[in-house]
Amino acid sequence: MALFLVLIAAGCAAPIRPSLAVLPIADPTPSAPRPITFPRDESPHDSLSEWWYYTGHLDTESGAHYGFELTFFQAVRGQNPVGYAAHFAITDPAGQRFSYEERLDKSLRVQGDGSYRLKLGDWQIGGDGADHYLQASGKDYSLDLKLHSLKPPALHAGKGWISFGPVGDSYYYSRTRMELSGSLGQAGKAEQVTGLAWMDHQWGDFILVNGGGWDWFSMQLGDGTELMVTVLRDQPGSVSAMYGSLVDREGGVTELRASDLEVEATGSWQSPHSGVSYPSGWRLRLPNQGLDLSLEPVLRDQELDTRASTGVRYWEGEVRANGSRNGAPISGLGYVELTGYAK
Repeated sequence: MALFLVLIAAGCAAPIRPSLAVLPIADPTPSAPRPITFPRDESPHDSLSEWWYYTGHLDTESGAHYGFELTFFQAVRGQNPVGYAAHFAITDPAGQRFSYEERLDKSLRVQGDGSYRLKLGDWQIGGDGADHYLQASGKDYSLDLKLHSLKPPALHAGKGWISFGPVGDSYYYSRTRMELSGSLGQAGKAEQVTGLAWMDHQWGDFILVNGGGWDWFSMQLGDGTELMVTVLRDQPGSVSAMYGSLVDREGGVTELRASDLEVEATGSWQSPHSGVSYPSGWRLRLPNQGLDLSLEPVLRDQELDTRASTGVRYWEGEVRANGSRNGAPISGLGYVELTGYAK
């Protein structure tokens, strides 16, 4: 499902510095869904909310392992200025270190015509069909990657269209298995990396204000399959909706409904920075698919304070998965996003 941060931020009090949280709230405009078309729909749309969201797992030539997140947001409010934000994070499990950056701007360099290229300062993302690239740099790390999608885009909820009722509707697809190569810079030195990435693209005329939040899971498993699960919560904290997708080795997508999913938190973690308590550790079961996974963060502290750009704190981190499929051992890596816990 990727991030709804821009949407939640629209209903938050403005932080000290301007952010997307101060954009005016707009009413979603109902519309009939149209088929998603590639490469046209990789590029920006004139929608209230949109983001391009990459996470992944890096292995260096020297044997070190890292996780990463790079996300671009776009928010459109009628005739009001368009707002843009971006988040960049690196997880270093061996070094027990989590580093993140955020950016905010009202201008973005955009190109379309069969491919998309977005640039916010010296941060860039782009794609041309199955081939994408990412570039970002911060005070601690820099990233320069080329990605190639090994499977066709996975359209969620059947046709890539999800209705949220009165708050609007959303298009949503993922590139669930992208092989990557490039470099990771740290302390003035760059190492060559390889690994796997996941890309989400979501857009539409939808706004969620004063919502409860969500838990989002993306898993890349060792047998060549992928899993996305989203758990939505209302303001009191009860589960209001649950859905997902299971992608097979060839790229076929099985739609998952609430009755197909069992999600349970197995632990918790309290942030020493914000005092916010988050779930930490989960069990995901798909009984009809014979899949039973236990997820654990590679690092407990993967909290981002992005009030300066999107108005919220959230937890977004790399996790390891171990479990079984139809009785056979299975493992993998993934990312989990937790929002709505910092009130």
